[in-house]
Amino acid sequence: MKTRLRKGSTFGEMYRISLRAAMRELVHGNWPMVAPQLIAAVLLVAATGVVLPCAYAESPVSIILPKPDTKGGRPLMQVLDERRSSREFAPGTLTPQMLSNLLWAADGVNRPDTGRRTAPSAQDRREIDIYAATADGLYLYDAKAQVLKLINAKDLRALTGHQDFVAQAPVNLVYVADFARMGARMNIDEKLFYSAVDTGFIAQNVYLYCASEKLATAVRGSVDRKALAAAMHLGSEQHVMLSQTVGCARK
Repeated sequence: MKTRLRKGSTFGEMYRISLRAAMRELVHGNWPMVAPQLIAAVLLVAATGVVLPCAYAESPVSIILPKPDTKGGRPLMQVLDERRSSREFAPGTLTPQMLSNLLWAADGVNRPDTGRRTAPSAQDRREIDIYAATADGLYLYDAKAQVLKLINAKDLRALTGHQDFVAQAPVNLVYVADFARMGARMNIDEKLFYSAVDTGFIAQNVYLYCASEKLATAVRGSVDRKALAAAMHLGSEQHVMLSQTVGCARK
C-alpha cells in the first residue's frame, strides 16, 4: 500500500504518516515494506534536524493480547464474598496479561468450536461490543482474535463518565449494543431489554475477575451517551449502555 502525503504536509505530518504506514504493514505481516517506511521516517528527522515532540508518538494500530490464563484465580465463593464497587484507584496501569484476562473474563471465547462466550446473550446474538478507553486511545475488543483494535488515538477516558476518577484510571470499558445484530423480529423495547440484560452479565464477569485479582472496579450509568457516542464515531444502530472503570486498588 502506498503512503500518500497531502500537498503542503509538514515534516511532522510526513514523519507521522511514515510511522503509521510502517505499523500498518507490520500488522498485516507485509515485512518487506516495514523497513522502507521506518527508514523514511528516520531520514526525515536526519534531513531536517528537527526533534519531534511526544505529540507525534503513535498509538498501536492493534494490540495482540497474550493468551488468557484460564487456570488461575481464586475460589468462586470467596470471590463472590469480596465482590464490590470501588472508586479509589492507585496510579499505574494493568499488565498486558491482566488486560487479556480481564477482557476474556468479560466476554471472551470459551468454546472455540462455536465461538460462544463467557457471558450469555439473547439468542446468541452477541450484540454487545466492548471498547477499552485508555491513555493511548480507544480500542475495540475482538474476542475471536483476542486483539484490541485501535478506533481512535485520542484519550477519551474523561468522556466515559461524569466522575473525576474516570479520566485518570487506566482502563474504562464501554459496553455498546449493536441493535443491527438483533434482527428485525425484535421491537425496540425488546432490543433495549435484552441488550441491557446482556450488558449486566458482562459487567458482573468483570466484577468477579477484579475481585479475584484484587483490582478496583465500578460500573457506571452516569454517562453523557450522546457526546461519548459521537467521539467513538458510533453508527445509528449502536448504543452506549454502560461504562466500567478498572484499575489497581488504592491501598
